[in-house]
Amino acid sequence: MSGENGRRLPRRAVPVALVAVVGVLYAVGSLLSWGGTAYIAWAEAIAAGTAAASLLLAARRPSTPPPDAGPAPEPEPDGEPAVEPETAPPENAPGTLWRAAWRWFGVAACCWFAGAVVSAVTATVQSRSALTLSVADLFYLAAMGALVTGLVVPVRPPRDAGTWLRYAADTYVCAAALFVLGWVALFTDLYHRSGERASEFLLELLYPVIDVVLVCAALSFVLGAARGHRRTAWMGYGALAAFAAADVVTTVVRLDGGAPVDDPSDILRLAGLLLLLLVPWTEPGAGFEARPGAEPAGEAPDEGAEADRGGLVGPGLAPAAVAAAAALFVAGHSLTGSHGLEPVVSLVAGSATIVLLARLAALLRENEVLRRAVTTSEDHFRALSESINDAVLICDLDAVVQYASQGALRTYRYAADELLGRPLGEIIHPEDLPRVREAFAGFLEDRDGPDEIPDGTLRVSCRVRAADGTWLPTESTVSRYSGAGDAPGRLLVTTRDLSEQAALQRQVAHLTFHDGLTGLPNRAYFEERTREVLSRKHNGFQVAVVFVDLDGFTAVNDSAGHAAGDQVLAQAARRLRATVQADDTVARWGGDEFAVLVQLPADPGHPTQTAVELAERLLRVLSADPYRVGTKHIALTASVGIAFLGDESPDGTQRGPSGERRLRRSAAELIRNGDLAMARAKELGGGRVEVFAPHMHADVVRRLELGSDLQRALVEEQFAVEFQPVVELATSRVTGVEALVRWCRDDEAVPPEQFIGPAEESGLMIPLGDWVLRQACREVARWRRESWEVGLSVNFTARQIAAPRFVESVAAALEETGLPPEALTLEVREEVLVEDGGHNVERLSALRDLGVRLAIDDFGTGYASLAYLGQLPVDIIKIDPSFVAGLGRDETLTLLTRTIVRLGRDLGLTVVAEGIERPEQLELLREMECPRGQGYLVARPMAAGRIESLVRTGPGSGSAETPLEGTALPAL
Repeated sequence: MSGENGRRLPRRAVPVALVAVVGVLYAVGSLLSWGGTAYIAWAEAIAAGTAAASLLLAARRPSTPPPDAGPAPEPEPDGEPAVEPETAPPENAPGTLWRAAWRWFGVAACCWFAGAVVSAVTATVQSRSALTLSVADLFYLAAMGALVTGLVVPVRPPRDAGTWLRYAADTYVCAAALFVLGWVALFTDLYHRSGERASEFLLELLYPVIDVVLVCAALSFVLGAARGHRRTAWMGYGALAAFAAADVVTTVVRLDGGAPVDDPSDILRLAGLLLLLLVPWTEPGAGFEARPGAEPAGEAPDEGAEADRGGLVGPGLAPAAVAAAAALFVAGHSLTGSHGLEPVVSLVAGSATIVLLARLAALLRENEVLRRAVTTSEDHFRALSESINDAVLICDLDAVVQYASQGALRTYRYAADELLGRPLGEIIHPEDLPRVREAFAGFLEDRDGPDEIPDGTLRVSCRVRAADGTWLPTESTVSRYSGAGDAPGRLLVTTRDLSEQAALQRQVAHLTFHDGLTGLPNRAYFEERTREVLSRKHNGFQVAVVFVDLDGFTAVNDSAGHAAGDQVLAQAARRLRATVQADDTVARWGGDEFAVLVQLPADPGHPTQTAVELAERLLRVLSADPYRVGTKHIALTASVGIAFLGDESPDGTQRGPSGERRLRRSAAELIRNGDLAMARAKELGGGRVEVFAPHMHADVVRRLELGSDLQRALVEEQFAVEFQPVVELATSRVTGVEALVRWCRDDEAVPPEQFIGPAEESGLMIPLGDWVLRQACREVARWRRESWEVGLSVNFTARQIAAPRFVESVAAALEETGLPPEALTLEVREEVLVEDGGHNVERLSALRDLGVRLAIDDFGTGYASLAYLGQLPVDIIKIDPSFVAGLGRDETLTLLTRTIVRLGRDLGLTVVAEGIERPEQLELLREMECPRGQGYLVARPMAAGRIESLVRTGPGSGSAETPLEGTALPAL
């Protein structure tokens, strides 16, 4: 035998082969009378002892470790492995009940071993006669009882009395039939030759009768053994049958007057013992073949002992078959025999017949009950099918309708005679028919298909034609159906009309991709449509995206309400839709923004002219006529941005993941560019069309990067404060300084006009302004402590003033730095005072009550009127540099500047001229008697240290004077 074949050899083959060899050798020795009765007795003792040891040891060894088993034992300090204590398997572990059966089999083998040893020691052979009962016979009887107990223990006993009565009747019929067969075939002649009375002779047959009853009684338990343990049950039952046959043979030989050496029953007894010996060796995945992690065959992991319990199963036709055989045999023997029928045969056969007839009557009654139950269930099924809205059909295997419920007739609107006898293929949509036929064929052939669900039914979706010719979307479930009839090949089809569900899905899809207010496609639809257009070849066509935003729409919501705003949006959507071509896509992007995807024939000479003309038409349509809301007419303008698909756009022939990603990126970039162009048009004041240019995207990226760098610079304190002196024009004395923030990013100075706007938009201006205020107040407070009476001016934006706790933060900065409130001047632009419903004025007034002074920066360019100027809490007005720049060159600007200076003097306000850069400007301002001024001619912005040097070089302590005769300070 090769190594490969050796590996393929089942592990149970070796013990089975050895046992077979031993059995053959014993049978040969027994037939040749080797060793006499001692050989027989000791051979049985050895076989019984070996079987007992095998069974009891296997019953103690668990086949799998328990689920809650702890970790492996730690080794001892000297390196020897620790001995793991033996623990019994849990009561609910798999195989526990059948190991209990092994223990009972082991007890039977032990009892047999004891009886065999007693027989060998006393040099007697078991007589198996009730009249001469020996000690060994008691052990043999105990062994039979233990063996039967081992077959009964693993089976769940029935709980109802009717089952027990049927079990007792079947056992009695089988035992009676076997008794009659044995009496007629074996014991009739022996009875007549013995000369004994019937009662005495029947006592001689006590052991065979007991054995027959046990064999018949155990049959139902063996048939009900749990799956995976049936081999154990049948091997134990085979041992019981072998022992019973041995008793019959021994009784026949003894009654016939034969010697013990002529009795071959010891071979049958040894065969039964060898079967018990093989039980733990042949059980799959158990006993000595158990391996870690192995599960018994036919069992699922983690099933408890209940999974090993079988149920009592009747022997079926076996009692009737045995009884019929006995009746035929008795009839034949009565016709050919010489003694006729004995009374005992008539008695036993008659009682068995009565029991059998009663059993048949019970079966007929049960059959009638089952027939009525099936009929009732069929009636219930039809009543149920008529009461539900689903269509219920019963078809044959050729899909021909045999039954149609009222729900089917209502759903398909057919008459009964129009649907019955009609193949289903005639009413299924031709496009769905091949798929449905394939699914049906696979279902009938028991092939697993994509539409088959685990419970053995088929689910199919298809369109079915109604009587009026409309196609109804349906979902059908197909299963096999038997019903109360005898036709096994029928199908139950339950069909549900999905028309309402399909309509609801269409409605949900429409709401998902359309705007509920305007009825236009929404953002998701527009993005998907853009990708779809870009995926196709667009040779000869110009693809562009136009973004539209209504200027001033927020004011409509704030003044007239959101309902009025909704009406404006609906009217704007209708205007846009009426202006573009039918194949162009108009979508509501969000809020008051709209997007238009256009495909226009490209003009070789002017490739973008057509699209730009469309954008201008859209602007005129939205801006020319006012929007009617109730009795009001609202005039709005629009900001329009347009972007074109570049030459790098993906071709429609591209495929694969990389092509899909490139397509999505191109669509996203095209939409982004249109949005940027629209934002640029809005920044420039609105009411215009802007075409996307690459620098727009670069500006946005730069602003985003700048915002990120601003946040980091604020944390790392990369900012610095410079001060620009403010002087008295008549005396050149420095009366104050204006704090200006400076930023040096990566050793490069960033102009304030580049980062002040982004800081304002991102909200960083609030913490940045607070930091500038504290730094400037700290420096000026130090100068004042050094006897330099100088004031401080700090610029504030509208967002800073509107911030929570603005007044408290300014007061805290003054208290923290020690700067007197009257030394601080807050500079704000005119629009800060006249906007925001007066809330900013209230906050500034609160600071003014603390002593802080207020200045209007860039006066003359904002919204404040001359009449309103006297009502504002203002101390200083600063003339905008644009007016000062025109002094001596523009008579109008010169006149306006003179007027502002006179107005301030008449109102008691201090006037400061900003942006003095030329000597003639300085002379004119002195002539106009302007009190103060600042600019590059006076002094440039400088760090705090240079301001201090200016103070120290002044003509007197605590003052600073600058030469204002033509140039800035030479020392600076």
